[in-house]
Amino acid sequence: MIGNYVVISVFTSTKSLRTPSNMFVVNLAFSDFLMNFTNGPAMVISCYRETWTFGPLACQLYAFAGSLFGCVSIWTMTMIAFDRYNVIVKGLSGKPLTNSGAVLRIALIWLFGVFWAVAPMLGWNRYVPEGNMTACGTDYLSHEWGSRSYILVYALFVYWTPLLTIVYSYFFILQAVSAHEKNMRDQAKKMNVASLRSAENQNQSAECKLAKVALMTISLWFMAWTPYLIINYTGVLTKSKIT
Repeated sequence: MIGNYVVISVFTSTKSLRTPSNMFVVNLAFSDFLMNFTNGPAMVISCYRETWTFGPLACQLYAFAGSLFGCVSIWTMTMIAFDRYNVIVKGLSGKPLTNSGAVLRIALIWLFGVFWAVAPMLGWNRYVPEGNMTACGTDYLSHEWGSRSYILVYALFVYWTPLLTIVYSYFFILQAVSAHEKNMRDQAKKMNVASLRSAENQNQSAECKLAKVALMTISLWFMAWTPYLIINYTGVLTKSKIT
């Protein structure tokens, strides 16, 4: 919570950091902050008491918040990856990201997240205590088609689609960076100089560093959530007892 608060504070108070691309960074920090704020304390208290102790309404709100902010975070990271792709791979031929464009994308991300978070409250699946009963989430143990279909479709749009989009973006980012560096080395060798880096190339290097940071953040997100996806798939696709 402290780390995300610092990111929000620094990026919003520093004029030079108020760029369209950094709006995604602020949105990611804001979403992660709310995830920790709404889910963290309740989880810790429930673990201490060894069961969910806040009642059914709080269970619904807890799971709603977890689903909403998780969806917003992953799609924000997807937009960050696609923005890096647009800057590094397409370069001058790509359409520059504007403030209004960034705001529109962020608004759509939140609406998308609200849709998936509200659906279980309206009857498409449901929110129940899960695991060791110290948290709440979607019902992945029910074998009713309605419940199973939600898990499968949710995973498609909130896990697999972002993942494949990110993999696509970073594949071509790495390809473009590799080709650029090779051309630079070849030109430097022909001119008998150590380096051809100019201010423009330094900017290119800075963009690549941003891409590396984004890639690390995204990798950690997927490492954190993939085990949960496996548990959900085990619940809806098999009749095995999950312990």
